[in-house]
Amino acid sequence: DVFEQPQHVGHKKIEFHISTDIPAVLQINSAKEEKNDLSATMEEINNTGFGRIFPAPSSNDKMETEEEEDEIPSEFISRKDLEKNRLSREEMEKFSVFKNYEPGDPNCRIYVKNLAKQVQEKDLKFIFGRYVDFQSEVERNMFDIRLMKEGRMKGQAFIGLPNEKAAAKALKEANGYVLFEKPMVVQFARSARPKQDANEGKRKK
Repeated sequence: DVFEQPQHVGHKKIEFHISTDIPAVLQINSAKEEKNDLSATMEEINNTGFGRIFPAPSSNDKMETEEEEDEIPSEFISRKDLEKNRLSREEMEKFSVFKNYEPGDPNCRIYVKNLAKQVQEKDLKFIFGRYVDFQSEVERNMFDIRLMKEGRMKGQAFIGLPNEKAAAKALKEANGYVLFEKPMVVQFARSARPKQDANEGKRKK
């Protein structure tokens, strides 16, 4: 009996709170005990339904990473998907379209070629819309997609982005992205250069 006694006291620890007959000192002690128990079993609590009452630091980190991903609306491609379907540098070297690849001079317009014939403007908006802040009217108005569907320019597109930084990011992340089984070749558009250069470029083709 003597050995069982302390166990009962341990189990009835919660009753100290409820009982009004117990002196205040004991109540404080039992509260302290509970606090110690809580900190000791913090991990256990996090794994159970009580986790939300005592949020663990890790849950804050989780929320932050979720927020980072959510900064781009879901109607546009995620960075993860972009990376997943993009060719590596070694793979790019095997394709003739990347043979003499040069990104060109940075400006806010990008030029995309080697597009599959079923590519539509909405597909390009899905990819390049992630570089535009649609909350801003200025950026929204500057976002411009010109997809060439006929003639010699077929399979090419010019995309206007809000600024050079956005264009550079788009070029870096989308170049080599495989869309409808064809890797996109993304460069800075030449149209922002002086006219004679643009004509020279056309003559080369």
